[in-house]
Amino acid sequence: MAFISLFTTGGTLDKQYNEYEGQLGFSKTSIHGIIKNSRITLDINIEELMLVDSLDMSCLERERIVKACVICKTDKIVITHGTDTMVETAREIAQKKINKTIILTGAMIPYSIKKSDAIFNISSALSFCQVLDNGVYIVMNGRYFLWNNVKKNKEFGVFESL
Repeated sequence: MAFISLFTTGGTLDKQYNEYEGQLGFSKTSIHGIIKNSRITLDINIEELMLVDSLDMSCLERERIVKACVICKTDKIVITHGTDTMVETAREIAQKKINKTIILTGAMIPYSIKKSDAIFNISSALSFCQVLDNGVYIVMNGRYFLWNNVKKNKEFGVFESL
């Protein structure tokens, strides 16, 4: 059994530029490239739950994320998620009082674009996941936050304490 389970749900981290349409969209998760390029050697089980923008995430999709956390055999979970509604999903997970360390993370800039923060945020989440007590956290910008003490500062493109 893997030491850490990593669930992908999409968000900016997984978006790729479609040069024909001139838009960002989804075709596949970027997590395998992130893990490989970061030279991460942890025992990780990766499961793609969905590829959606968090602003378009439905209640059913959030329920799917929560259910994946509940039935997961490992007690350490990292979830990639869009930053706009990351706190909302963290709240849904926390309400279930799951006795595991669960971290949500993402990126402000897609992994497929130069100067992305995706590698740093994934690496930080995997590191924090190994040392934090059970609970639900947001990990962004090299910091961790309890799910109920964090907000996205859209002006500066960072997460900060309330």
